[in-house]
Amino acid sequence: MRIFLTGASGFIGSAIVPELIRAGHRVLGLARSDASAERLAAAGVDVHRGSLTDLDSLRRGAAACDGVIHCAFSHDDFTDYAGNCEKDRGAIEALGGALAGSGRPLVIASGIARFAPGRVATEDEAPDASAGGLRAASEQLALSFASRGVRVSSLRLPPSVHDDGDHGFVPMLIEIARKTGRSGYVGGGENRWPAVHRLDAARLFVLALEKAPAGARLHAIGDEGIPTRDIAGVIGRKLGVPVESVPKEHFGWLGGFFALDTPASSALTQARFGWKPEKAGLLADLEHGTYFARAST
Repeated sequence: MRIFLTGASGFIGSAIVPELIRAGHRVLGLARSDASAERLAAAGVDVHRGSLTDLDSLRRGAAACDGVIHCAFSHDDFTDYAGNCEKDRGAIEALGGALAGSGRPLVIASGIARFAPGRVATEDEAPDASAGGLRAASEQLALSFASRGVRVSSLRLPPSVHDDGDHGFVPMLIEIARKTGRSGYVGGGENRWPAVHRLDAARLFVLALEKAPAGARLHAIGDEGIPTRDIAGVIGRKLGVPVESVPKEHFGWLGGFFALDTPASSALTQARFGWKPEKAGLLADLEHGTYFARAST
């Protein structure tokens, strides 16, 4: 198939590209800058210029292909999470509308939703967008296209998708610890974060594209739930700073996320699609990866 991939030059998308090519697919990658276009061309990707807010470009890209993977999400301003989610919903509406009635696949990246604290989230649970899970509304919109002739599926990602080149929440925690001189966790640090290696996630995106039925939800989960105290512990030891409980305001806007208890299972995904996480877990990646070498530059 020829696949339109948003976020193709990003942290996760750049891992999906070689998985698609190895599976025999051709890739049309969305690029909003000359630098992104050059990286995509060097990786053997056909370039489609546009952006998440250029909805006409999204419609043209989707219409020109046999399927779509939408893994782009605006990170220009982490503090405007609501605005970023609104952009995501606009992009999904454009992509789904372009595929309506075709039976072609659309895989969207979503997040592990805010289910009840203490409960391990499963794939069969639908999130409640009214409870403050803004990306849940994007997932609900996407899955509504199943009734409009699109083989749509939602691939839920955990707070940490880790590997060399990570520029997400965990590097931010490292930088906060470096700047403040202490590696913190909220409360007792028993709240849990799930995680997945980006290469394992990339494999699952391709499996979803090829095999997921309309309306499916998949979980890209390697570590089901790591106590945030353990994450802070590795960071503190690596940086040589104290590890201690701090108020969530210590982390700025990130504190609301780091205080969440969001354990999640991928057991149903593994059983249904034959996927298994194979790469290092988050704590091992922190021990042996390049997180702290990058943070010190």
